[in-house]
Amino acid sequence: MSKTSPAAPRGKLSISLEDSGDELDGLSQSIQQLSTANTKPEQSIKPAADKKEPSSDDFVEQEVEVRLADIQADPNSPLYSVKSFDKLGLHENLLKGIYEMNFTKPSKIQERALPLLLANPPRNMIGQSQSGTGKTAAFVLTMLSRVDYDLQAPQALCLLPSRELARQTMDVVEKMGKYTPMKAKYAIKDSVKRGEVIDAHIVIGTPGTVADLIRKRALPLDNIKLLVLDEADNMLSLQGLGDQTLRIKNLVHSDCQIILFSATFPEQVRTFTQRFAPEANEIRLKATELTVDGIKQFYMDCKDAQHKFEVLSQLYSLMTVGQSIIFVRRRDTAERIAGRMTSEGHAIVFLHGTMDSIERDKVMDDFRKGDIKVLITTNVIARGIDIQQVNLVINYDIPVDSEHRPDPETYLHRIGRTGRFGRTGASVNFVHNEQSMEQMEAIQAALGCNITKVPTDDWEQARKILKKALK
Repeated sequence: MSKTSPAAPRGKLSISLEDSGDELDGLSQSIQQLSTANTKPEQSIKPAADKKEPSSDDFVEQEVEVRLADIQADPNSPLYSVKSFDKLGLHENLLKGIYEMNFTKPSKIQERALPLLLANPPRNMIGQSQSGTGKTAAFVLTMLSRVDYDLQAPQALCLLPSRELARQTMDVVEKMGKYTPMKAKYAIKDSVKRGEVIDAHIVIGTPGTVADLIRKRALPLDNIKLLVLDEADNMLSLQGLGDQTLRIKNLVHSDCQIILFSATFPEQVRTFTQRFAPEANEIRLKATELTVDGIKQFYMDCKDAQHKFEVLSQLYSLMTVGQSIIFVRRRDTAERIAGRMTSEGHAIVFLHGTMDSIERDKVMDDFRKGDIKVLITTNVIARGIDIQQVNLVINYDIPVDSEHRPDPETYLHRIGRTGRFGRTGASVNFVHNEQSMEQMEAIQAALGCNITKVPTDDWEQARKILKKALK
């Protein structure tokens, strides 16, 4: 297999309409060269017809707004949109992986993002779309298309805010790249042995571990041509992982393609993203379009903190209809509530960031398999985690930022753990005093959503309302 040519220097503009035909031809040829496997592909690749999992046909989305780095180009041109994966010029071995995952056609975000992500010369991308709309598949497909499989060295680096999200993304990489000679490696705690030097094509990890592996010379960056940040607003936040992420970015080549994806980009982060990924094509939604239509949002006005726990216990039978995630603010709250619920005979487990790696992995694996129905957790899995059976999210504590101000972005990510891929789901917010009510109302106003009251003094009516929402 021939090696890929280095990216051409970036000019002020991206894809010009004058050379659009050559651009697409080159895209088709180069991606086919990049994606070949050692085995002969089948002659006809068709989407799997017997799968029961949701496909991209199930997505319910708002229209996507495209802002091109080339200000003279028309973002509505057919050049910047595809209705079929076949039109991307992908090698058949990649198409086999895509269709085996039951992706029958691109989602809205994929329609608009993929032609821009895969074009040559590579161009930076800032992408925003609701949770559960196919962002992960878009950047994973880009990584699998960009790497040179003859070169046994890291070429694509994907940074994510949590171990759980890194493991989920690796699963997508392995499934989509199943028929290619791709090698992928974790860069998360306890994943790399002492003295080991990573030679995988794709590296997926968290900023802290990646920075540590770079410092120990276990992760060479000489051939990195693609840097992806998932949940980018959190990764670039001054209160989050921003310092580590910025240091890593400064160590890769200046012509490295940078891709930032998230469901939210708060204003304080938005300006920085444009410096982090200069001259980027942008795909965005308005803030009021970000809440997924299929998620019914409710609140329950509890008398006090003790009443919150009593209401939670009353809701347990509803929580086990599918699967539920209960979000709390503090680790000790997660452990305390899980202990009390367990002592009352309810099967519930907890998860937070200071738990042992093996224990964290087991909890998430059991929850994915459906062995666990109810999980109480901190924000460690508020972002990006995709578990199809989750149909109820409970905000036991209203999300606030590090300065205790209402946090609409975290709220949006939390409730986005349900209503995945166009399914219906429900979220319930617990308020118990004037402060928590004001915090919830501020979030409601910021997102322009409707949060409906469910009575706490009439359980027959409460159960009727919530059961209807969970159908």
